Amino acid sequence: MREGPDIARIASLVGDPARANMLNALMGGTALTASELALEAGVSLPTASSHLSKLMEGGLLTLASQGRHRYYGLAGPQVAGMIEAITGVAEAVGPKRVRPGPRDGAMRIARVCYDHLAGEQAVAMLDRLVEKDILLRDDREIRLGPSASSHFAAMGIDVDAKPRRPVCRACLDWSVRRSHLAGTLGAAILDKILLEKWARREKDSRAVIFSPPGKQAFERVFLS
Repeated sequence: MREGPDIARIASLVGDPARANMLNALMGGTALTASELALEAGVSLPTASSHLSKLMEGGLLTLASQGRHRYYGLAGPQVAGMIEAITGVAEAVGPKRVRPGPRDGAMRIARVCYDHLAGEQAVAMLDRLVEKDILLRDDREIRLGPSASSHFAAMGIDVDAKPRRPVCRACLDWSVRRSHLAGTLGAAILDKILLEKWARREKDSRAVIFSPPGKQAFERVFLS
């Protein structure tokens, strides 16, 4: 037996057509359920579960749970780079992924998730707060940065209190399939959005509808 990495083992995992389709479907950076990956691979759910178990055991996938849902994603950029390189060599295009989450456009943009903002606007807000080092993100853990206290105090949000639940928590967004901000800070931000009348709750819906001036104000405060 030759010493060094076991290339054949990884190649056998990627080389199966159903597993290759699953891996290609995850290249967009969006986490997918076993049912969605079964559809992408063109196999039954029990068969898909078997393939996913092998990919998990091989270290190519990660698994995140959100409530009763379980989402699979690529294990990291190194795995994505491998798939991209193989795709380039093969000069092939992977199958198109089904669009996940709510079909209602308003729900995709912004909605209430328990007590905090979710949707595309919420994901963009968290990304911007992390880019500015106001919040610090390590894998799925989010914590306050050095300037967070003064930054949020300027908008009337106290992050120095000691609540029973976390101030910051990552919550996997079921429409974008990336994290938005939960915890007491996420709840306080949604309260501010509604208090300032930047947006309103849609009747009989979880959708949050921003007015044109409100959208500008939200983007100025949280996305600029």
